[in-house]
Amino acid sequence: MPMPTILIDAPTIHERIRAMAAEIEREYPSGDEIHLVAVLKGGFMFLADLVRGMSADVTMDFMALSSYGKGTTSSGQVRVLKDLDSSLESRHVIIVEDIVDTGLTLHYLQDILRARAPKSLRTACLLSKPSRRQVDVHVDYIGFTIEDRFVVGYGLDYAEKYRNLPYIAVLEGE
Repeated sequence: MPMPTILIDAPTIHERIRAMAAEIEREYPSGDEIHLVAVLKGGFMFLADLVRGMSADVTMDFMALSSYGKGTTSSGQVRVLKDLDSSLESRHVIIVEDIVDTGLTLHYLQDILRARAPKSLRTACLLSKPSRRQVDVHVDYIGFTIEDRFVVGYGLDYAEKYRNLPYIAVLEGE
């Protein structure tokens, strides 16, 4: 198994997520409910820390999408593996994504959710790799912009491994 090398340590991640939570709350009127839609599996840790940093009225739901399989590069094909449990109609919705790479998955998801008539639709991602974009996709809140490296940890995986790391790491040899 390849050895991970720390790219972003845990304290830096937590500090940035607290700042993102505050930024999000500033943009919504007091009393407005914010509905967070986390993309599984990678987005669960980011969602957990983001929601803990918020004092607003927050609800959550989850979707599972796949474009990677067990490899390290996106297949370009997006599949919905688990859909939402609740309606988005007339709600302030924020997609919570672990990483935006090619943009194909997020673009697909934004189109699907926009069609469900939310009051507003925004996106928060922990990591962004703009050098890999294949489609122009808008991200409202970005934790960190990184180079084109295959990263794991803090929910991100390689063949379902490394999700438990409390930091973001690069896999050497990948």
